[in-house]
Amino acid sequence: MSNSPELPYRLIATDLDGTLLRSDETVSERTRAALARATAAGAAHLVVTGRSVAWTRHILDALDYRGLAVCGQGAQVYHAGEHRLLTSVTLDRQLAALAVAKIEAETGPLHLAASREGLEGDLLVAPGYRVQEGPLPTVPITDAAELWAAPLNKLYLQHPDLDDDALAETARCAAGGLVGVTMAGSGIVELLPLGLSKATGLSLAARRLGVPAAATIAFGDMPNDVPMFGWAGHGVAMANAHPELLAVADEVTVTNDEDGIALVLERLFD
Repeated sequence: MSNSPELPYRLIATDLDGTLLRSDETVSERTRAALARATAAGAAHLVVTGRSVAWTRHILDALDYRGLAVCGQGAQVYHAGEHRLLTSVTLDRQLAALAVAKIEAETGPLHLAASREGLEGDLLVAPGYRVQEGPLPTVPITDAAELWAAPLNKLYLQHPDLDDDALAETARCAAGGLVGVTMAGSGIVELLPLGLSKATGLSLAARRLGVPAAATIAFGDMPNDVPMFGWAGHGVAMANAHPELLAVADEVTVTNDEDGIALVLERLFD
């Protein structure tokens, strides 16, 4: 990798949904070209997503992406070229079950889903949990006990009445000493291993690439990107970003559907 002092950033960290991906789950030709020019100049591109590897691999393969990717909200560092997990952190299921009980004591019954650990990890969906429409595979279950039967990297929460921000805040207050709580998108409130965030996985991957935080530019759109912005030298929020991320961004670009990443990279690398 180039250490040229003229390179504005040596690492470009991009979230996927609402950021690199357009609403139709594709990456525009303009954005592909801007990333290609930046990598040709010597920068590395690193995908940093809340999605588990099982839900990310097909996108990386379609992009012919061969480098590292941080998946599962920082839990997984994945080598796309070798289709191999390099690091993986699991959620303590006893702590997670206790956390759910503490949250439900405040909110009443929750609807749950769980992401199983591993390259092929299924997303198990218990009754009542609303799955977003799209091509991503899920496994419906009838007995919620099945959620806890094998190692997990995260648990998803929904509530019939509370909105995402209120649910995340309630979960944090009730169980924040046991698990991490983040909001990753519409209808996506997650319980994670305590202390885990996108910044954890990003810092691990950056260390492998030999790039410091100050030489990293990060792009995102949701509260789960806040720790990543805190770690990176420069944080760029999409215009469609959540107010919590806009509040900590160093810069705001246009939306994911208007090539917000490309607009910034063209300015920096052209």
